[in-house]
Amino acid sequence: MIVVLLGAPGSGKGTQGAPLAEHLGLAHVASGDLFRDNIGRGTELGKLAQDYIKRGVLVPDDVTIRMVLDRLTSTDAAGGAILDGFPRTLAQAQALDMALAKQDQRVDAAPLVEVSTEELLRRLAGRWICRAAGHSYHEASNPPREPGRCDIDGSELYQREDDTIEVARKRLEVYFEQTRPVVDYYRQRGVLFEINGEQSIDEVFHDLVDALQATRTAA
Repeated sequence: MIVVLLGAPGSGKGTQGAPLAEHLGLAHVASGDLFRDNIGRGTELGKLAQDYIKRGVLVPDDVTIRMVLDRLTSTDAAGGAILDGFPRTLAQAQALDMALAKQDQRVDAAPLVEVSTEELLRRLAGRWICRAAGHSYHEASNPPREPGRCDIDGSELYQREDDTIEVARKRLEVYFEQTRPVVDYYRQRGVLFEINGEQSIDEVFHDLVDALQATRTAA
């Protein structure tokens, strides 16, 4: 069973990937982890990817897909895998399908953790960090008792550049431009289902488990 886990920045998708894979007995395949692992082990694909990264250019889709396919041959992926963070573009989704088809595999399910734009912006912006130890706060969901001061050590709170509303909007613009076509692609193929991401973490998890178990049973 091959699952593509979809969701915008701030949707909570990243929180769900690893525990969901463990619960269902699937491998958790995150694109960032793949790069770090292959580069760290000095594999042929890792060296190839590192060469592109050093030159400041994107790693070609075929290199990433070869890493994914290689990862799927691991023992822990015998029952399938959850792909987290890949594919990000329509071209990557199409190339992944072609590569999987050559191995008599396919994407069986593409759950989308759906959250409104307003809620995504609320989650992505408004985070503040304490200078002393990095304790994290959020203006709406986890504010400090005293504005601008850490509850734990009293140090000054500051906002990182990527936690501002302007940067949050830009991140979502990039997501909608690049990844929404992937959502439409999997919807047309009949494997997409939407999960309400504005519930609690546990409720989102249970909905994902129920939907994927139903997909597995129907296969």
